[in-house]
Amino acid sequence: QVQLVESGGGLVQAGGSLRLSCAASGSTFSITAMGWYRQAPGKQRELVATIRAGGSTNYADSVKGRFTISRDNAKNTAYLQMNSLKPEDTAVYYCYAATLQRPGGYWGQGTQVTVSS
Repeated sequence: QVQLVESGGGLVQAGGSLRLSCAASGSTFSITAMGWYRQAPGKQRELVATIRAGGSTNYADSVKGRFTISRDNAKNTAYLQMNSLKPEDTAVYYCYAATLQRPGGYWGQGTQVTVSS
C-alpha cells in the first residue's frame, strides 16, 4: 500500500507561482512513476505532468514551459513547480503514483489551486 498526501495549494494572483508537494509513504520502494492530474468543475480529470523511475518527464501542452515536475527520492516526495499561473489553471490537483504490483496506481486526496485575475 502507498499513501499520498498533497500540500502547497492555495490562492495566487495570475502570473504568480505555487509549488505543490506530494509525500509518499508505505511501500514507497515499489513506486515506478509519479505524476500530477487536475480536475476543474464540470471538466474531466486531465494529466498535467508525469515523471518515471528513469527520470523521463511528460507535460500537457497547456503547461509546457510553465510547470516543472521533479522528485526527491530520499524524501519520497514529488513536486510540481507552477510558474506564470493563469486563471484556467484553477482546479483540484491530485498526486498519482504507480507501483509494480498496482499499475493502476494510487491517488492523493487533492489540493485546491485557485488563480485570480
